[in-house]
Amino acid sequence: MPEDHFHQTHPEIIKRLKRAEGHMRSIVEMIESGRECVDIAQQLHAVEKAIAQAKKTLIQDHLDTCLEQAVGTLPRERRRSIDEFKEITKYL
Repeated sequence: MPEDHFHQTHPEIIKRLKRAEGHMRSIVEMIESGRECVDIAQQLHAVEKAIAQAKKTLIQDHLDTCLEQAVGTLPRERRRSIDEFKEITKYL
């Protein structure tokens, strides 16, 4: 992995996505074996949540790292809009 695109959270994100990948395989097996729809839906929900959390972590890490590097040091009054932007993205 190129060093300039590696962040501290990447191992956590990779772990989460690999776990979701395993769940997806088991969901396919559940469907193929005729498991109850409620059980399948529950597992799909868990995969959705895992992927959404991975995405959120990736975006927040990007903002905290890459945006900070791009913006650099700013006076306090100009910094406020960047901080507000970072804060509001937590609700995506």
